[in-house]
Amino acid sequence: MDSYLIQVNGHGDHAPMLDVHLKNTGNTISPGKVKGRKPRWAVRASEMSKKTFNPVRAIVDSMKVEPNPKKAMISLSLGDPTVFGNLPTNDEVTRAVKEVLDSGQYNGYAPSVGYQSCREAVAAYYNCPEAPLKAQDVILTSGCSQAIELALAVLANPGQNILVPRPGFSLYKTLALSMGIEVKLYNLLPEKAWEIDLEHLESLVDEKTACLIVNNPSNPCGSVFSKSHLQEILAVASRQCVPILADEIYADMVFADCKCEPIATLSTNVPILSCGGLAKRWLVPGWRMGWILIHDRRDIFGNEIRDGLLRLSQRILGPCTIVQGALERILHRTPPEFYHNTLSILKSNADLCYAALSAIPGLQPVRPAGAMYLMVEIEMEHFPEFENDVEFTERLISEQSVFCLPATCFEYPNFFRVVITVPEEMILEACSRIQEFCEMHYQGAEGAQDLECDK
Repeated sequence: MDSYLIQVNGHGDHAPMLDVHLKNTGNTISPGKVKGRKPRWAVRASEMSKKTFNPVRAIVDSMKVEPNPKKAMISLSLGDPTVFGNLPTNDEVTRAVKEVLDSGQYNGYAPSVGYQSCREAVAAYYNCPEAPLKAQDVILTSGCSQAIELALAVLANPGQNILVPRPGFSLYKTLALSMGIEVKLYNLLPEKAWEIDLEHLESLVDEKTACLIVNNPSNPCGSVFSKSHLQEILAVASRQCVPILADEIYADMVFADCKCEPIATLSTNVPILSCGGLAKRWLVPGWRMGWILIHDRRDIFGNEIRDGLLRLSQRILGPCTIVQGALERILHRTPPEFYHNTLSILKSNADLCYAALSAIPGLQPVRPAGAMYLMVEIEMEHFPEFENDVEFTERLISEQSVFCLPATCFEYPNFFRVVITVPEEMILEACSRIQEFCEMHYQGAEGAQDLECDK
């Protein structure tokens, strides 16, 4: 018999030893060799990663087109209000972060759901008699996108489905598919300022429907639902017993002639997870501070959903502590004039863009009422040389160096989206180039017919 000493887990200078006796068969025992298995590399991407698909990136990355070198590029595609420097955040916002940083009190880990004092600040800011909130109703997250991810993950299981607006923010589908959740698209109606087709919405509900996503104000539409329309949406959710995930990141970004009602203020019985954050209203998307507000006055979610959100939040241990520390000061010190000035700029840009594009043959813009976007219909029958909105926007880049996102990115072909956060002079220049482009390619009914015959 040959004797081998194998060390097992131990402590101190003298770890315990296990005396193992193996029968010597004459074969050499090689470390790491397992009988019947030949070691080989087999590293593969996970199924979750394979299911993760961003339609915006997929479409934009496939647009192999160079801008016109004779014209400076104007990008109306990115929903980031900080890109051009014309919409800086308020000095009080940056001062709040500087004070927290200098204090040295927020350099460690926070609870995964956020500091209690910060949750109290958010609850107090959004609390109202129609939709009361306490600190335990607030989960702080790393941006609104993580809020949406946690809300989806706690409400839906693989094999279930969620109801998503079309056109709608592409992240909903990206997140859902990566989790094995089916996406059912309900239609928005451009002729009704992008209201929901309620009959179509309700027809999609089945026993596997886990939640309804309501995005108001809307990305990509720039629409704002009326109080009466929100009540109609709630009636569908109540009849079908489907909870709502409310994406309200643009909730306070509505133009002066319009009002945005948080959906939770209009319902006492439909449980709602409302997702928001600092990104858009305070013009700091890179600071990654979001939140989930839990509205559950009939205790339908109960402890199960709250406990689930707590466990899910522990996956990344909460958002940036520096921004958390500044949150109360940001919410309460930011002067009202800052919000007013931002909305005045956006409203002015929206009006300019809508008026200019309305005058262009072949285009039908839909007037926005909030957020940072405007959707434009392409009357494709008047542009027969282009197969779809992707080809239209590709040629707009190559000929005029103007980049608008084709609405195929939002599951809504033959439209394109314009971002209205750019400086006024760029809006006017871009609209002028779009007009030149359309006049170059526009075909009346007769001309379009002739072109089709030539193909």
